[in-house]
Amino acid sequence: MAGSQTNWGVLLAPAGRGPKHEQLARALRQAIRDGTLEDGVAVPPSRQLAADLGCSRWVVTQAYAQLVAEGYLAGRTGSATRVRHVGGAVAARERAHPAPPRYDLAPGLPDLRNFPRRPWAEAVREVLATTPHTDFGLPEPGGHPRLRRVLGEYLRRVRGAAPGTVLVCGGVTDGVTGVCRALVERGRTRLAVEDPGWTRLRRAAEGAGMSVDPVPVDDEGIDVGRIPAGVRAVLVTPAHQFPTGTVLSPRRRAALLAWARDVDGLILEDDYDAEFRYDRRPVGTVQGTDPGRVALFGSVSKTLSPALGIGWAVLPPQWTVTARPPPVVDQLALAGFVESGGYDRYLRRARLRYRARRDRLVAALGPARLSGAAAGLHLVLHLDHDAAAVVRQARRNGVKVTDLDDYRTAAGEPALVLGYGNLADTGVETAARLLRQAMTTA
Repeated sequence: MAGSQTNWGVLLAPAGRGPKHEQLARALRQAIRDGTLEDGVAVPPSRQLAADLGCSRWVVTQAYAQLVAEGYLAGRTGSATRVRHVGGAVAARERAHPAPPRYDLAPGLPDLRNFPRRPWAEAVREVLATTPHTDFGLPEPGGHPRLRRVLGEYLRRVRGAAPGTVLVCGGVTDGVTGVCRALVERGRTRLAVEDPGWTRLRRAAEGAGMSVDPVPVDDEGIDVGRIPAGVRAVLVTPAHQFPTGTVLSPRRRAALLAWARDVDGLILEDDYDAEFRYDRRPVGTVQGTDPGRVALFGSVSKTLSPALGIGWAVLPPQWTVTARPPPVVDQLALAGFVESGGYDRYLRRARLRYRARRDRLVAALGPARLSGAAAGLHLVLHLDHDAAAVVRQARRNGVKVTDLDDYRTAAGEPALVLGYGNLADTGVETAARLLRQAMTTA
């Protein structure tokens, strides 16, 4: 920031052609546009700047007057003349890259502060010390056999998944994209998706060449009876629907599997947030009931970190899908972390930490209509007035929250999606207080 230590004589030295007051105005205008002089900074008094520049005071006062008229400076009698950004490149840049919020309650991130650095480093060191050199060649297209085996065993043990073709990929989005491409190659170009639902997956399907048919979600999950005729593939989050938090009911599970049999369809099951259930054990996968008609997707993005870029898909045997596998060292590190029991231990600790944080956030929000709090890393806060206005006011208060409409194809009941996975424990009460203030002033 320009301030008292600014060398104004160097920064605003008149240059170029034309009268000196025009040269000075150009230099000052450019410094404001490129952000060298920030909004609100006081420019020197005309007498002082004239002395620094070795010009007459008239040159400075004329330049200042021109920029006040253009809106780059704001002058007031008895007060300093200050920079005022209005429009232009600086304002556009600030809109495109706003300062990060003090409290980020956007959903989709785990607790990055508690990434298991030491166990992960030990797993990587073990890989580098023991892995034969032949494993450091080009990654196998479907993932390293060891990790594929370990994931298959883990998913059967923890999630009740049935055996299938395990594909290691870059994450759920990567796996879903690969399956959507395979569907398009077979002439299936329509995909039913939950509404509301995870926007990123919807866009990935569209990018793979599919048209998307939104299907409403209610208290029992996706309304299977409203899947349009002619659709033969559907993307669902049965264990913890994003973003409503609904668990697919037994009745709807049966209806979904019956639908897949009737139309010879494929169910794409995103096992979202299955690791974090606080009121009871999570329900098993739909894939475990009918592995021939369900492709199961998961990743470590919501458990460890999205920076690892490791995910998986368990596919019916008749489906061949391609995806880009993660680096071999990371694949083998995850395999070792799971085999050693370190992943299970980490998840047990994480569940306790997230549950305590959720309880604190719910208490700090006071009397509020909440839903979806029984599992996962986010909850839904229902409002009585415009959610978009609350989002804007909260952002001004330093809190980032998300409008539920961001995940819907059409506007609905006003509500916010609050992610608490990556919210520091020390910031829970303050973030809730600032959000409550936004709700009352928006």
